[in-house]
Amino acid sequence: MTFQRIVIALLALIVAGLGAIGYFEWKRAVQVRTLKAFVEGYVFNEAVLACEQAKSSTPFKWNGGKSTSVIGLNSVKLDKYNVSASYTLVADGVYCDYDPIKRKAEIGSSFLERE
Repeated sequence: MTFQRIVIALLALIVAGLGAIGYFEWKRAVQVRTLKAFVEGYVFNEAVLACEQAKSSTPFKWNGGKSTSVIGLNSVKLDKYNVSASYTLVADGVYCDYDPIKRKAEIGSSFLERE
């Protein structure tokens, strides 16, 4: 009888622990989504302006585009200490990657052609 009570108590503790971990993961995910949305909103106007002014054989027309979409803020870890961020926009099949740190835009006509 004592063994059954111990097993039930351990199972209850495991379930409570998993529930607490799930709650904190959910709370952290909400905070990260909020922060990402804030950063994307802050960078959006700069990205559109830089992409429209970037020199390229394929023009990037966000304001006059028929089909526009935001891919969003992405990051790539180059090495142990460096992270490269880019904000990607698509207008009429033309991709533009904007680097918010360098404030520089690069245009590519196809997703496969991009680096």
